[in-house]
Amino acid sequence: MATAEAEAGRAPAWRGGFGRLWSAAVLSSFGDALRTAALPLLAVSLTDEPLLVVSVTACGYLPWILFGLLGGAVADRVDQRRAMWAVDAVRGLLVAAFAVAVACGHVSIGLLVALAFALTTLQTLFDNAATALLPSLVGPDALGSANARLMTGQRVAGGLLGGPVVPLLLAAGAAAPFAVDAATFLSAAALVASVRTAAPERAARPSGGTLRREIADGLRILIRDRVLRGLCAATALCNIGMGALVATLVLLVTDRLHAGSAGYAAATTSYTVGSLAGGAADRRLAARVGRVRGVLLAGCVQTAALVVMGTVRSLAALVAAMAVFGFMGMVWNVGTTTLMQQRSPAGALGRVGSAYRTLAVAGTPLGALLGGAAVTAWGAHTPALLAAAFFALSVTALKPARKPDVPAVAPHDDASTAHAAR
Repeated sequence: MATAEAEAGRAPAWRGGFGRLWSAAVLSSFGDALRTAALPLLAVSLTDEPLLVVSVTACGYLPWILFGLLGGAVADRVDQRRAMWAVDAVRGLLVAAFAVAVACGHVSIGLLVALAFALTTLQTLFDNAATALLPSLVGPDALGSANARLMTGQRVAGGLLGGPVVPLLLAAGAAAPFAVDAATFLSAAALVASVRTAAPERAARPSGGTLRREIADGLRILIRDRVLRGLCAATALCNIGMGALVATLVLLVTDRLHAGSAGYAAATTSYTVGSLAGGAADRRLAARVGRVRGVLLAGCVQTAALVVMGTVRSLAALVAAMAVFGFMGMVWNVGTTTLMQQRSPAGALGRVGSAYRTLAVAGTPLGALLGGAAVTAWGAHTPALLAAAFFALSVTALKPARKPDVPAVAPHDDASTAHAAR
């Protein structure tokens, strides 16, 4: 079993491929935050039909469910760096064309839905390729720190910087946020295209191999490997809980605590600040307790924080609980992602990562529906308690990950001896 210090790893070098990938990811997150905030506002200005407004957001989830596994299989077949910059270039052109349509007044709800669906469909390839590319840029000993820095940078750009800029851009015109978003996509494409890395070594595909078979191979790895299966199940359970909490948090703050929009802003800001602190502390925590124990600790503390959210009637206590929840949420995200990357066979990382993400995304809208039903039946505080139950179940699902020496299964192996955990 690896020591805690080895699991924590060293810091990745900023010069070279990782620094450019980090810059591209942060730029894209900033642009995504602008578009994510501006699209619903634009939708509300076009229609007062709630179902149509919600459909714009829903299209941010649907492509993952439909095409997530396919995106992972394609990512394992192609040069991931080229796939990433090509996807960002296409997304930049799509958003630029949309900005022109908005500026000219030729925009409709149908166009908003089509844009959201197209961008997320392309994202299924981009995100799976990025997950598979990162280990080749930083090496296994720096993977945890690299994930922490990527996630922290994305949270700063998207959570702290992007949102407040939207009103300023909207003052310049409804098309401005989308024009800036297009520029970030194109800039990120140029940064990724400039990364120089050796083409990954891949085993020759068997004759007659198809995408369907390769997707099935990736799922087989996930199902047969106890650690990967536990990580995926835990992530899916957590995201059901997160969906319930996020969809109803505004009701908890405004209806139960009577704190208004200022209280809601304080709660969401404390979560973001806690996440940033968690990203900064992740490496030291992993060095102290190890990745697996760190994830288990994060799940337990988050469960307790959710219980506090669902029982207290004080805004200050809720804000504090949200900060703790965000801190441990970052530790959870970095830890589970790093363990998944380390555990997966290199040639199947895109497919395993796509299954991981697809399960995660599928859980979020399900959780939102459950949260809404819980509010209707028992009150605004119950979704937090429901989320606590799902988080407690996720900790139980992580039990197999406490034994990282369990052998993994390669795509075409029937015996469980092919791939040892690094």
